[in-house]
Amino acid sequence: MVLKSEPLAKLASAGLRAISAQSVSLASGLDIRWLGFSYVAFRLLHTLRDRLSGRLPGLTLQDYLVYVIFFPAFTAGPIDRVQRFTQDFHHPVKLTAEKALQGGKRILLGIFSKFVLADGLALIALNTTNASQVTSTGWLWLMLYAFALRIFFDFAGYTDIAIGLGHLLGIQLPENFDQPYRKPNLTQFWNSWHITLANWFRAYFFNPLTRALRTSTSSIPAAFIIFFGQLSTFVLIGLWHGITWNFAIWGAWHGLGLFIHNRWTELLRSKGISFEARPRLQWLVRTAGTLLTFHYVSLGWVWFVLSTPEQSWKTLLKLVGIG
Repeated sequence: MVLKSEPLAKLASAGLRAISAQSVSLASGLDIRWLGFSYVAFRLLHTLRDRLSGRLPGLTLQDYLVYVIFFPAFTAGPIDRVQRFTQDFHHPVKLTAEKALQGGKRILLGIFSKFVLADGLALIALNTTNASQVTSTGWLWLMLYAFALRIFFDFAGYTDIAIGLGHLLGIQLPENFDQPYRKPNLTQFWNSWHITLANWFRAYFFNPLTRALRTSTSSIPAAFIIFFGQLSTFVLIGLWHGITWNFAIWGAWHGLGLFIHNRWTELLRSKGISFEARPRLQWLVRTAGTLLTFHYVSLGWVWFVLSTPEQSWKTLLKLVGIG
């Protein structure tokens, strides 16, 4: 929590500087934001929880340390499970010419995605500075689209590099992205965007929480359990990115969207409505759903990239031609 909060991180930095006889006036929140610590924390929490529940296999200290600080996935994931990782670690895939070529291609794809596409899009992508300067609604949408693509190519690029390096070392790291912007609804989007993060929160927060609510003595409506579970899960995912109101709102944005999709799906199922027997209508519904999902996610990025709720709200109003 300290590392994710600017004021707390700065306060902790000042304390460490005071102890080491350094100038407190130079303290910055960036001083103790350790590279990759969030992903290390996920691995530590995962193994601790599985140890308490009796699911953790026997590990040597070497196995555990290699898993926690495996360098290809250290900075940006993906978040692997220790049970799967140690299988590859003890029985690595033999490095053949085909595997080396496969890993090399993945690394080159990641480098191109990150340093050509993502960094190129960063020149025009929405940020705190240009959001307040632009007056054209059309240009604002263009900058928002650029940011949506930039954050995908940036993160997916890092993942490709990590997976490619894993190939060269005989470790098959899990996939983290599966064409998320082509999904027809928000549920499928989150099943294909930062997959290992979503799976981690599903396994260690959402499922235990909803299970506890369902088995409680009080009678809680199923719809409320789903709503509370999805909302709290995604608010936590938002706060994992940073302890700010904007990240919390971004999480709530997705939690609410997922609940609305869940209710819509249940409504169609209860009325026996299906489009499978009508391929053209099914294609039309899927296409409309893909466009709607992409724009819902893109509008959510406004909360993610900008620094204050006030600026984010003004930008959203500009995007619809108000202000």
